[in-house]
Amino acid sequence: MEEEFNLSSGQYEWFLTIFYISYILFEPLGMMWKVIPPHQWATFTVMGWALCGTLQAATYSWSGMMAARFFLGVFEACFSPGIPFLLSFFYRRNELGFRCGLFLSAAPLATCFAGALAYGITSGDPKGISSWRLLFLVEGLPCVVAAVVTWFIMPDSPEKAKFLNQEERAVAKVRSLRQVGSDGESRVGKPSWADVGATLLDIKPWITGLMYFSCNVSFASLPVFLPTILTEMGFTKINAQGLSAPPYFLAFLLVIITCRIADKTSQRSLMIVCLSLLGATGYIMLAAATSTGTRYAGVYLAAAGIFPSIGNILPWVLNNQGSDTRRGTGIAMLNVIGQCGPLLGTRLYPKSEGPLYRKGMWVCAAFMLFNGALALGLRFLLKWENKKLDEKYGVVEPGKDDDGQGEENSGPRYRYIL
Repeated sequence: MEEEFNLSSGQYEWFLTIFYISYILFEPLGMMWKVIPPHQWATFTVMGWALCGTLQAATYSWSGMMAARFFLGVFEACFSPGIPFLLSFFYRRNELGFRCGLFLSAAPLATCFAGALAYGITSGDPKGISSWRLLFLVEGLPCVVAAVVTWFIMPDSPEKAKFLNQEERAVAKVRSLRQVGSDGESRVGKPSWADVGATLLDIKPWITGLMYFSCNVSFASLPVFLPTILTEMGFTKINAQGLSAPPYFLAFLLVIITCRIADKTSQRSLMIVCLSLLGATGYIMLAAATSTGTRYAGVYLAAAGIFPSIGNILPWVLNNQGSDTRRGTGIAMLNVIGQCGPLLGTRLYPKSEGPLYRKGMWVCAAFMLFNGALALGLRFLLKWENKKLDEKYGVVEPGKDDDGQGEENSGPRYRYIL
C-alpha cells in the first residue's frame, strides 16, 4: 500500500488516526442499543462496517482511503462499545465479566488470525490484485453475510430469545427482575436523562476511562506496528507476520481465564493490577533488551497484560453503575475517553526511532503502570463507598433477596464490586 500510494510515514499514520477520530466522535451512539431493538441496530452497524471495510480494497488514493477509514470508525463506534452494555441485559453482575471476556477475546484471536492470514496472502503472491486489497476483501465480505444472519438470530432480550422454551423464558424474566427490580423499568426504551447527568458527575467512570486510555495507548500500537518491530529485529516481512500471531493467542486464553476468575472472586481490581504489571514488564523488556529472544518474549508478556486488562475493565464499569441508563452512559464515557489513547499510541513508533523503538516502549510501560495505580485507587474508593452504604442500609446478607428489589440497580442491596 505504501508503495502504490507513495505514502510518507506521516500519511500512513493518518490512516490509523482518522479511524479513531470518527470512533471517538460517534461513541455516544452506543446508547442506541437501549433505544432501538438490538437486532435492528446490530444489523445496521455490522452491514455498514462490512461495506466500508470491503470498499477499502477499491481505493486508489490517500483521500479515498481516508474517507473509507473515517466511516469505518463511525460504524465501529456504533457497534463494539455497546456489546458489553447489551450483555448486561442478559447476565447478572457475577456472570457478566466472563461473557464480556468471551466477546473481547475475539480481538486478540482475530489479530492472531489476521497475522496468519496476512502471512498466507503475502507469501502466496496473488496474481492480478495487490495483496493488501485481497486482504481487505477477505476480511470484509464475510461480515456482509454476518449482518444478514444477525437480523434473524439475534434476540432483543432473554424473554424474546427464540432458542429458549416457555419455561426458560419465564426463568429469564425472573432473573431480569432480580437484576433491576420490579419497578417496571423497560430494558429497551427511552433513557433517563437524570441518570445520564448523574453518571457524568460521578468520578468513578472518569477513572475507568483513564484506565482504558492507558491500556489503549499500548493496545492500539502493538497490533499495528508489531510486524514492523519484528522486521527490525531481523525477521523477514513474511516471517514477521507469522511470528506476530502466537502472542495474541496467549492473550486470547488469558482474557477468558482472568475474566472468569474475577467473576468468581469479585476482585476485578486486583486482577487488573497484576495484569498491568505483567504488561509493563513486557514493555520494559522490549525497551531495555537488545537480544532478539528477550525482546520477542517481551512481546508475549505485553500482549498477555494489555488485552486481559481491557477485558476486565469493561465489565467493571457495568458492574458499578446503578441503572441501565447509567451503565450505558458509563460505557460510552469509557470509550470516549479511552479511545483517545490510540491517537497517542499510533504515533509512538516513527521510522526514525527504529530499530529498537525504545521511546515508544518506555511510554507504553509507563501507561501500564499508571493503569495499575488507577485500579488500586478506584478499589479504595469503592471500599469506602460500600462502607457508607452498609452504614445507611445495613450489611447485605449473601443469598437473601428483598421483595422485588433489584440487586444491580441503586438501592438497599446494591454494593460496588471491587
